[in-house]
Amino acid sequence: MDITTAVEEHWRASEIGDVDAEHAIYATDAILDYPQSGERYRGRAAIAAQRGGHPANRHFTLLRVTGSDNLRVSECVITYDGAPSYSVSIMEFADGQVVHETQYFADPFGTPSSRIRLAEPMPGRTITPA
Repeated sequence: MDITTAVEEHWRASEIGDVDAEHAIYATDAILDYPQSGERYRGRAAIAAQRGGHPANRHFTLLRVTGSDNLRVSECVITYDGAPSYSVSIMEFADGQVVHETQYFADPFGTPSSRIRLAEPMPGRTITPA
């Protein structure tokens, strides 16, 4: 399986709750970083454990995967109890498995009035004034 397909399968497994398939992409000694909170998880077991204990009802919508060689970037919407959070996941691969992932999260926000007249909505989206 090529790397992009493996990343797509990871997100599909996340959405359907297949914990084993979701975490099969990670090397046993992989690192996961959440820079916004300063958290680091070391090892596939620790990565799976911290995700397994999440109290929210979550859904994952993959928007796109891009990259080349041993690097892939995923753009996703992760919905927590109905509230969307936009996520960018940067995955570094070695020997076909993730060895380091850095994941960033952002909540939606309104468009400032100074920009709203210049903007057009992204496909499938609407622009909300701030």
